[in-house]
Amino acid sequence: MSAVVRFSIAPVRSLALEHPTEIDLTEHGVAEDRRFYLIDDDDRVVDRLVVGALVQVRAHTDPAATTLRLELPDGTTIEGDVSLGRAVETPIYGRIGIGHLVEGPWAEALGPIAGRRVRLVRCDRIGGTRRGNPASLVSRGSLDELAHQAGVADIDARRFRMLIELDGTIPHEEDDWIGGRIALGEAILRVSARDGRCAITTQDPDTGARDFDMLRAIIRYRGVMPDKSGAPKAMFGVLADVELPGRVRLGDAVQVLDRAP
Repeated sequence: MSAVVRFSIAPVRSLALEHPTEIDLTEHGVAEDRRFYLIDDDDRVVDRLVVGALVQVRAHTDPAATTLRLELPDGTTIEGDVSLGRAVETPIYGRIGIGHLVEGPWAEALGPIAGRRVRLVRCDRIGGTRRGNPASLVSRGSLDELAHQAGVADIDARRFRMLIELDGTIPHEEDDWIGGRIALGEAILRVSARDGRCAITTQDPDTGARDFDMLRAIIRYRGVMPDKSGAPKAMFGVLADVELPGRVRLGDAVQVLDRAP
């Protein structure tokens, strides 16, 4: 039986992942996940596709996103209450991020790591720019198969930045849940689609340096598959909508409630 072995959230988009022991899964996702993001002086998003080294910074916020702590690679910690400035809207890969600039010391501290002046934005709502599919899942069975096909000893799941990591599954068993529903802890999820991967998967999850052609490795043995728009993608892991919000804890088992006809 498959069960949860790790959660991964990023309070600030593209910064290091946190791994809580439990999450409160709402219809919009986890309140603390991707609540903040960075922009440059031209209001363009700055993420790991632009600056891989951002992953070296750790962040923590509360569910209401009223406080923020950053831990920089040199050991410096910056923590305080979040004070909001003017409203901003940011194009983010075909979606629009809506939020307010965050005043205070955080953005200035991130500038040297980003290699440019950046500004910090807090999203006005939980889930940020997501349009549905607030939960993502991947299994270690699938990761082990990918490593085998790629001829490497191990694939670090953090490369994929999935919300929920499962153990105890056969390779790509999560794909079989698409169109059906699963119970996980107190929550019920409707698994909706495979997850199209991007170039962030090619980066070392600790340093942000590009060190492995993950997209080619996936395509070599799985081929390309169409995403929701019909565009060909390297697909790995699945996305889900939250039908019944609830708390999910490490060790909670997956119960398949129904499958697609």
